Amino acid sequence: MRNRRFINKAIRGSTTIGELLKRYPDGRALAVMSRLGWPCGHCSARSTEPLSLAAKRHGNPVRAVIECFRMLEGGGPSEAALDAARARPRRSPDPARAWLRSAARYPRRGARVEPRPGSARPGSGNDA
Repeated sequence: MRNRRFINKAIRGSTTIGELLKRYPDGRALAVMSRLGWPCGHCSARSTEPLSLAAKRHGNPVRAVIECFRMLEGGGPSEAALDAARARPRRSPDPARAWLRSAARYPRRGARVEPRPGSARPGSGNDA
C-alpha cells in the first residue's frame, strides 16, 4: 500500500530523491542519477531534498532533469535527453576583470577612474 502512493503520483520538482529511490527500487532512478553525475543516491543526508533543488545544486537545468526522470515510466531517458540534462560548464570570471570592475565602483580618494564606455546615464551629469 505504501508504494502505491508513489506510483500514482506524477514526478514533479517537489518530488524528493528518497521518493524516486522508493518508486524505482530496481535501480533505474539511481542509474539516471549516476549518469548525470549526482552522488545523491548514495548520500542518505540528501534523501529529503527535492528534485529541483538537487538539479540546481549540481548545476543542471531543472526542466530537463525532471523530464529525464519522467521518462523512466517508459523505456528510460534517451541519450539526447540525458545530454540536455547534464550540467552546463560555468564560465569562471577573470580575476583581473573583476578587480577592475570593483575598483571602478569603489575608487580611492583622489584616484582617477574613467567610466566605462556606454555607462553614462541620462541626467547624471556625465553627458558628453
